Amino acid sequence: MALPAMAALKTFGPFTRLGLIAAVLTVAADQASKLWLLFGFELPSRGTVHIMPFLDFVMVWNTGISYGLFPQEGTAGQWVLFAIKLAAVVLLLVWLFRAGTRLTALGLGLIVGGALGNAIDRVAYGAVADFVLFYFATATYRFNWYVFNLADVAIVAGVAGVLYESLMTPDAAKAP
Repeated sequence: MALPAMAALKTFGPFTRLGLIAAVLTVAADQASKLWLLFGFELPSRGTVHIMPFLDFVMVWNTGISYGLFPQEGTAGQWVLFAIKLAAVVLLLVWLFRAGTRLTALGLGLIVGGALGNAIDRVAYGAVADFVLFYFATATYRFNWYVFNLADVAIVAGVAGVLYESLMTPDAAKAP
């Protein structure tokens, strides 16, 4: 019985633990922020909360994927999006288990954690809870950026790290 467990451990790369820790911390921070904003701060009942001259908290329920693309109001569509996200997480975990550098493992862990954080929302609420709104405003003009959450920040940071590593490091072209 110990042999299959040992074989499974050998499939982990040298930085798998770092990536898994990043994923767990990302899910925890994302879900804690959402729970506090939804039920402690009660953001849905407050409407727009001005934080800074360029930052508001607003409650937006994203029924689609990134940037609200492919919105799905029905249960079947939501489950299809959940299944796609779950498949992506599995593929990213396989990549994480083989990651050969700290930055790749950290980036993949952030992406996985962000994806899981948003997937938890989709199961719990039927949509992803987004709440951060950056904007630029003058007396006659206002530009709103997309509304997002901490999981989205982790995903973007993780993608940036993986892209940086794959494009800018000297051995990137030689990697298998």
